[in-house]
Amino acid sequence: MSDNSLLNKQIGKRIREARLQKKMSQADLAEGAHIHLSHVSDIELGKKEMRLSTFIRIAETLQVSSDQLIRPDIPEVNTIQSNELAQILSDCTPSERESILKIVAELKASLHQNRSEYDT
Repeated sequence: MSDNSLLNKQIGKRIREARLQKKMSQADLAEGAHIHLSHVSDIELGKKEMRLSTFIRIAETLQVSSDQLIRPDIPEVNTIQSNELAQILSDCTPSERESILKIVAELKASLHQNRSEYDT
């Protein structure tokens, strides 16, 4: 698998995750980004490269930082994600926060055990 192909798959996966997090359908994303529905599917599956203008419209439609879609492991994205997590926990009771932390710890352990499945 070429570097570009792997990169397309990784970015496509992040676009799909962001879309699902926003509770958007592929049709919603296609309409907002002014692209065909089949093109959204191909992008999310990493089958097609996209133009920069398409990428920008996708990021704007999803209302996410392009850094988050391209390089999720840079400090700025880590800060964004930490802030998002803090926002999620902000209105939780102490027992709810404790439960969420236990779930996250278990999920992290599971992801680490199956890391090769999720790192593609």
